[in-house]
Amino acid sequence: MSAMARLKPKHFLWEVEGKVAKIRLDRPERKNPLTFDSYAELRDTFRELVYAEDVDAVVFLPNGGNFCSGGDVHDIIGPLVKMDMKQLLAFTRMTGDLVKAMLNCGKPIISAVDGVAVGAGAIIAMASDIRIATPEAKTAFLFTRVGLAGCDMGACAILPRIIGQGRAAELLYTGRTMSAAEGERWGFYNRLVEPAALEADALDMAARIVSGPTFAHGITKTQLNQEWSMGLDQAIEAEAQAQAICMQTGDFERAYKAFVAKEKPVFEGN
Repeated sequence: MSAMARLKPKHFLWEVEGKVAKIRLDRPERKNPLTFDSYAELRDTFRELVYAEDVDAVVFLPNGGNFCSGGDVHDIIGPLVKMDMKQLLAFTRMTGDLVKAMLNCGKPIISAVDGVAVGAGAIIAMASDIRIATPEAKTAFLFTRVGLAGCDMGACAILPRIIGQGRAAELLYTGRTMSAAEGERWGFYNRLVEPAALEADALDMAARIVSGPTFAHGITKTQLNQEWSMGLDQAIEAEAQAQAICMQTGDFERAYKAFVAKEKPVFEGN
């Protein structure tokens, strides 16, 4: 196991408060684009979170009024046009590994979106468990705008599961911007809040999550992801096994004793 509160990343801002990790991309003057280095450092951070004892939830926050403008045109797209196939595949696998790491980190992830969340920024929001946005948020999977396919970083697998096949197809073929109102109506965003309340709302949600049975939350996240590829019988059996594991935890017994005593349970994540 590891402690991550003292992590000092070079390519994004990181803060842990009450077992909630806060991440902000840190190039607000350019609407927080990603670079080769920030992709890799985020991937490695989420891989390490699997073993973290002092982080039970993660919140991606905007910086300077924007979430993320995707891959940096000069630092990423420019170099990519000069790479050979082997180098290109290494890059696309790395970006996909960020999504895999987010899905498999065992911690609930909340994205709080303001301003632009486009390209890889939209993917980060998509790969989160819960998404909250402001009415001004603009989300676009704009890969076709730069001559690429819409099937980037799991978009063709994950986005239809959130908003439906037809709506996902429209966004991925056209690259058009999805308004915040559309995003909420289609189920991409859980809710919309005013910009001044966005951070507090997202952190309040995270605090509510980490006050719960965090070991069980990790099981829930695992099942939400793994059951995509299961039949119904397999899923029911997997959940039976997962719930039996949770029934052996101290938190399950604590909840029972609190109920009998007519008290609110205090969970310890074990």
